[in-house]
Amino acid sequence: MTEQHPCDDEGVAATGGSPASPPGSEIERLGPIYDAELVDDTPAPPRPSRWERFVSWWLRSPRVPAAWKSRTLAAQAAKDVAVRLLRSPWRFLLAVLRGVVTVFRAWRRWITVRDFREAAEEAGKLADKFADIRELTLFRWRVTAAVLGAAALALIALAVVYGTTALWITGALVPPALAIAGRRKDGSPGRTPSLAGPRTLTWTMDPQILVDAFRDAKLIGKDETLRLVERACRVGDGWAITVDLPATRKAADVVKNREALASALAVDELQLIVERVRGNKGHAGRVAMWVADDDPYSKPPLRTPLLDVAQWDAWRPVPFGRDARDRKIDLPLVWTSLLVGAIPRQGKTFATRLAAAGLILDPHTRLYVADFKAGKDWDAAAQVAHRFLSGDEAEHVLMLRDWLVELVGEVQARYRRMRDLDDATCPESKITPEMSRDTELNMPGTAIFVDEVQVPLEDRTPVTIAGKRLTAGEYVGELLTWLAKKGPAAGIVLVLATQRPDSKTIPSGLRAVLGSRFALRVMDWRDSNIVLGEQMNTRGYDSSRLLASHKGVGILRPDGEAQAGGEVLALTVRTYFMPNDDWRAICQRGRALREAPQARSAGTPQATTPCQRSITPARSRRSAADRHTS
Repeated sequence: MTEQHPCDDEGVAATGGSPASPPGSEIERLGPIYDAELVDDTPAPPRPSRWERFVSWWLRSPRVPAAWKSRTLAAQAAKDVAVRLLRSPWRFLLAVLRGVVTVFRAWRRWITVRDFREAAEEAGKLADKFADIRELTLFRWRVTAAVLGAAALALIALAVVYGTTALWITGALVPPALAIAGRRKDGSPGRTPSLAGPRTLTWTMDPQILVDAFRDAKLIGKDETLRLVERACRVGDGWAITVDLPATRKAADVVKNREALASALAVDELQLIVERVRGNKGHAGRVAMWVADDDPYSKPPLRTPLLDVAQWDAWRPVPFGRDARDRKIDLPLVWTSLLVGAIPRQGKTFATRLAAAGLILDPHTRLYVADFKAGKDWDAAAQVAHRFLSGDEAEHVLMLRDWLVELVGEVQARYRRMRDLDDATCPESKITPEMSRDTELNMPGTAIFVDEVQVPLEDRTPVTIAGKRLTAGEYVGELLTWLAKKGPAAGIVLVLATQRPDSKTIPSGLRAVLGSRFALRVMDWRDSNIVLGEQMNTRGYDSSRLLASHKGVGILRPDGEAQAGGEVLALTVRTYFMPNDDWRAICQRGRALREAPQARSAGTPQATTPCQRSITPARSRRSAADRHTS
């Protein structure tokens, strides 16, 4: 018989399997197998302390106001409390002094029977009532003496019975009573001095100052008030606060009447930024305000951050400047167009070159530059431009006309090629970043910059188009309007700059299709509306109110969202500073990018050879094959 291991029965019972294996089985015996469970030796996390549970409840509880959960707001509240505590002794002392004066004036008015005397004077019976007034005056003097005597006897009696404690209690009660009587209160006689000094903004005081300012500016009624959404706190070099207006009051009216509100707050309108809070966190009656400590545009301008960038993507918004709160403002250029307008020497060319700098640093873009100022501001762009001209003669206007005709044909050809592309390559009838870099499609992003665009638009050289006689200016205007309408979706960016923003210079049809606008200082509100759009001055945006000392400061009306954190109709921007040396450095870097071996292997549009300040018409009429391989 085969011997059985003593533990075999237990092994069968434990596993619920078959009896022991027969002789010669290849199954190796491993011994008994037992049921078990996995035990985790990892120690349990420590239980939160009471303080941690309280902090967690405080941050999660809906009953705790949101303003109390912010460390920044809590720190500001602590600062306000500290300021109040430091000022409270002096405020109390001043209130007591005002109370003494107030009580004395009230007693004097009462003792002299001022009300009775004034009524008799108005009725013309002062002489008839003289005896009655004298008798009543003497009676009130007797009452005063009796009250003072009774008060003195009462104090003496209390001092005899309770000792000096009664005198101390009386001395402790009289000053608070006088302070209450001397508290500042609107309408109280003798408490609102005239010619008492300049008005100043004391933002750390009671929020009643802000409510009074809104009332003085006629933005809310006398019986209406504001609701505090976010209490006043320091943001940058100024104070920020968010409030809700009363029902039926609109934030757009506050933006429109920003100047009146600035006057009520005793600050310059450039120091006051008023924005409507949009999206899920706002509504039509919610206003976000920021008040600068001083002129936010008096600081030296910042150099453009593109100086520290080796290469830029044209599909990204271009760094354009900073707003009053020192927030970075980017300018989107793809799928839109830009109009820059200003009077001379306000930074118009500098702002236009900022828009061009981002495109120059992208080797996949193609640039057309037309400088009708005929100066040297744009000369450095000749080394990166696909087409370049500088001049203000009729031949230069005709050269620009040829460029525009060429671009119109290019746009039409691109749309025809888009129709043959599948949805994966071209999901819509719009150019994509991948399409703009695909050498086989040959649709690079293209931008045309025209400085002093009023020169070609006002040219009166006669031309004949399809049997119809026009002036060169009218034809250029029609071509620019067509490109502004249909060019952006095909990757054509149109940037126009002018120092004569009037309705006679820029046709209304062209202005209506220019998506982004930037207005530096102009002569009057009409010129501002020509650049920014109709009735923008009635909405609170008027570039004629900008100071002459604020070079490079203008009002930007972007096509799309140019500011993180909310949508705005327009905003005041101080553009970055880019002098000629920096401009030439960026243009040299752009040419190096286009001449790089990887750029040539990728088929990037190469820059033409450095151009002269004036280009011959023969060059502008090169064949399409030459242009694509230049």
